[in-house]
Amino acid sequence: MTMARPTALSTACGAEWVRKNASTTWLTRHLGLWARNLEPLRPLCAPAARATDREASWPLPRDLSSAGRARRLARGSLRDWDLDQLTETAELLVSEVVGNALRHARGPVRLNLRATGDRLMCEVEDTCDTAPVRRTTDLGAEGGRGLDLLDLLSESWGSARTATGKSTWFVLSAPSR
Repeated sequence: MTMARPTALSTACGAEWVRKNASTTWLTRHLGLWARNLEPLRPLCAPAARATDREASWPLPRDLSSAGRARRLARGSLRDWDLDQLTETAELLVSEVVGNALRHARGPVRLNLRATGDRLMCEVEDTCDTAPVRRTTDLGAEGGRGLDLLDLLSESWGSARTATGKSTWFVLSAPSR
């Protein structure tokens, strides 16, 4: 091991500090800083990184039971957040949006819920980057009315492209008491 010659830095900061930090180059330090700022996207098969008592996130498997599981998870969260008056509408719309994600996306799906005051924001993330498309349906058709339900029952809704696909969201507000 070769000894480094004393420099102005080692004299000012102390030789021990320089020995501990000499292997850290400018590039290494800056890559470390950027890595903290640009954390990799959370995969949809994992919960979103949220840590408040009024936010919840669950990955949903690609199977027929996921819409029912999403309804149960939403019902439980709304009960915990004292938003019971939104339960029926939220269950219907969560089921619709999750069902569409499972029907049209090929990869994982994630349900995110966030309550702010008396409002609920529901977001369903999937790997399909195609925005929802309104279809004209026959009176006897069993499906094709999901966007009409969102228009009718939610305060607002939308869809946005994400780095992993898209996010379809809606907002519900509790009626005034």
